[in-house]
Amino acid sequence: MIDPVVDQAWVREQGGRVVLADVRWYLDGRSGRAAYDSGHLPGAVFVDLDRWLARPGSPADGRHPLPDPEVFAAGMAAAGIGDDDTVIGYDDAGGVIAARLVWMLRATGHEAALLDGGLAAYRGELVRDEPDRPPAVFTPRPWPTDRLAGIDDATGSSSVVLDARDAARFRGDTEPVDPRPGHIPGARNLPCRENLGGDGRFLPVAELRERFAAVGVGEGADVVSYCGSGVTACHNLLALEHAGLGVGRLYPGSWSQYSATDRPAATGDRA
Repeated sequence: MIDPVVDQAWVREQGGRVVLADVRWYLDGRSGRAAYDSGHLPGAVFVDLDRWLARPGSPADGRHPLPDPEVFAAGMAAAGIGDDDTVIGYDDAGGVIAARLVWMLRATGHEAALLDGGLAAYRGELVRDEPDRPPAVFTPRPWPTDRLAGIDDATGSSSVVLDARDAARFRGDTEPVDPRPGHIPGARNLPCRENLGGDGRFLPVAELRERFAAVGVGEGADVVSYCGSGVTACHNLLALEHAGLGVGRLYPGSWSQYSATDRPAATGDRA
C-alpha cells in the first residue's frame, strides 16, 4: 500500500491514474460543497463528509459515527471512485478533515493517501467545473474490527490513548460543541494540527516520531486515537503510520460519545 502522505510531485507523476477527492468540511457550519464549487483542484471530485463518511449522530453514538459500509460504497461509486482506484484526499486544513476519507479507504484495503499541504500547497489555477466521472463499482466492505476501538478500549490501561483535539479543549478550558469539557482519563494530548509545520505540510518523519515518543508511543504500541467526533483523530493515525509506528485504532464515538455518558472526565494537562 502506498504511504499515507504524498506530495504534489508524486501526484503529477501519476498522471490521470489517481482520483483527487476534495473533503472540505467546517465545524462552524460553512458549506464544504460551496467551497468546492468556488474553486478546487483540477479533476477533483467532492466527497460530502456528513452524507458519505458518517451516519447521523446521536448522544449514544457521537456526532460522526461511521456510516454503514453500503452507504460509504454508494458515495464512492457516485463520485466515480471504483474498487481499484487510488484516491488522494485533500482539504484546506492540512488534511485533518480529509484524513477521515483516507483512513476509511485504507482501513478497508483501498489505496489512498493525503495530499501533503492540501489546497494551500497547490500553485496552479483552481477550477470550478466538476469532472465528468461516470459512476463506478465500489464494493461494500465491513469495517475491520482490528482497526476500531470502543469506549471501553479508550479507557483501558493497556493502550496508549491519544486525544487529537487542541490543548484548550483537552484541558477543558473550552468546549464549543460537546456535552462536557475535558478528556478521557488517562488520555494524552497530541493535537493533530501540530503534526504540520508552518507551511501546512507534515513534519519530517524524525520529528513526528519524537512527537509520538513524547506521549509514550513507540513501535508496536497499541494506540487508540480519538478527537471530538472521530474525524481529526484519523489524522493522528495516518501520521502514526507515516512515521513507521504502526496503524493504531480509531475510537469513532470519541469525546462526543464519551462526554454524553456519566463516565468520569479529566481536566487540566494531566493524563
